[in-house]
Parts: sequence; structure tokens; C-alpha cells
Amino acid sequence: MSDTETAAAVVEPTERTRGLRKDRVGQVVSTKMHKTCIVETVTRVPHARFGKIVKHRKRFYVHDEDGKAQIGDTVRIMETRPLSRLKRWRLVEIIKH
Repeated sequence: MSDTETAAAVVEPTERTRGLRKDRVGQVVSTKMHKTCIVETVTRVPHARFGKIVKHRKRFYVHDEDGKAQIGDTVRIMETRPLSRLKRWRLVEIIKH
């Protein structure tokens, strides 16, 4: 193979591949903001030192364009580009009302 064939084989395709986006399932705890809701997820992880299973709660600010989510709903959210100072997630679907 010549140098030009080797260089052509190494070049990536012209399409940019998008990275995998994280998704979470959580419960809506607040809908007081316009087009925004707060979703809380609970993960169970072992304690670093003692090994006991503890609940780790995390709150995400989620973009809800239509304002469909209500407090207490179980929803699926997906990571997205930064939409504001705190919002980096968007609502994908409402699993349970």
C-alpha cells in the first residue's frame, strides 16, 4: 500500500457521531417553574467504607416544554446540551401519572 492509501484508510467518515446520552427514571418533586420541573432520582449504592447499602438522592432540573408533568409522576429524562444555568436534562416520557 502506498502512503495515500494508508492515509485515506485512517481518515474518519465525514459524519460526526454523537456520544451516548445518559437517561434516568425519577419522580417529579416540583413543577413551580415555567417549562421546568425538578426530578429526583434515588440510586442504591454501597457505602464506600462500611459496605451498607445507602440511598443516594439526586435532583435534576428538567426541561418540560409542554408542562405535562405533575408532582408525583414517574418520568424518563435524557441528558442534553445546556439549556440554562442549571438545566441539562429534558423530559422524554411520562411513565406513570
